[in-house]
Amino acid sequence: MTLTMYGIKNCDTIKKARRWLEQQGVAYQFHDYRVDGLSEQLLLDIIHLVGWQALLNTKGTTWRKLEQTQRDGCNSAESAVALMLAQPAIIKRPLLYDGNQKALLGFSEQSYQQFISEVTL
Repeated sequence: MTLTMYGIKNCDTIKKARRWLEQQGVAYQFHDYRVDGLSEQLLLDIIHLVGWQALLNTKGTTWRKLEQTQRDGCNSAESAVALMLAQPAIIKRPLLYDGNQKALLGFSEQSYQQFISEVTL
C-alpha cells in the first residue's frame, strides 16, 4: 500500500511533512491540488472519514479572502464541497490518506508515526 499526501507543494507544512516521510523511508505519492486537480468523489471519501468541518481551513489566507457572504454560505457538507472544489487551497493540509479507510489532517511527527504504524499493520 502506498500512502498519498494531498496538498500544495509550496506550503511550508507540506514541505516539513514530506521531508519527515522521506527521512523515515516511508513510500508515498504527492498529489498537488493545484496541479493534479481534485475529484468530487475523492473529496466526499475524505469528508466521510474526517468530516467537512475538519477539512475546511477557516484560519488560512484563502478563507480570509472570501467575501463574508461566501463564508456565511459555507454551512453544510454540500456547500463546503463546492467551495473546496472551486478553491482547493482552502482544504487543510497536509492530508495523508491510505486510499481506503484512514486519513490524517495536519502534521506532527507523533501523529505521523502513529498513523503509519496503524496503516502498515
